[in-house]
Amino acid sequence: MAEEINIKSSLSKSEKYAELYPQLQALLADEADLTANLANATAALRQTFGFFWVGFYLVKGEELVLGPFQGTVACSRIGFGKGVCGTAWKEKRTLIVPDVDAFPGHIACNALSRSEIVVPGFKQGQVALVLDVDSDRLNDFDDTDAAGLEKIMRLLEQKI
Repeated sequence: MAEEINIKSSLSKSEKYAELYPQLQALLADEADLTANLANATAALRQTFGFFWVGFYLVKGEELVLGPFQGTVACSRIGFGKGVCGTAWKEKRTLIVPDVDAFPGHIACNALSRSEIVVPGFKQGQVALVLDVDSDRLNDFDDTDAAGLEKIMRLLEQKI
């Protein structure tokens, strides 16, 4: 497969996720390196949806450490249970935050971030990484994003 993603901008959000998944699956199929796969996943998500910021944090000891991302400069390390990412890690579940300013303990890596979704990825039942997506608009994420991003995370978990 050519290393490109082709998604029509006129599609609905759910249609974009449906179109993106098999293309991402084909893109990642023959690559074993986690960093390469996470980098391509972030690029594909940003290209498809125009997210303000999209990236991965990998669990290293008691911290999440910044991995491949697309967007503005980001926080390098996040503690267990801290901010949205650390809370998703601690609670082992997807978190949708409509207004980051209303989230207790939110870590403002960029003041333009207004809403956020974080999806944990698992290896042997433990969180190994999180996918963090930020928007510069309030209330920009919903159950469609959660379902689409969780499906993509299940694909990436096969590469951990």
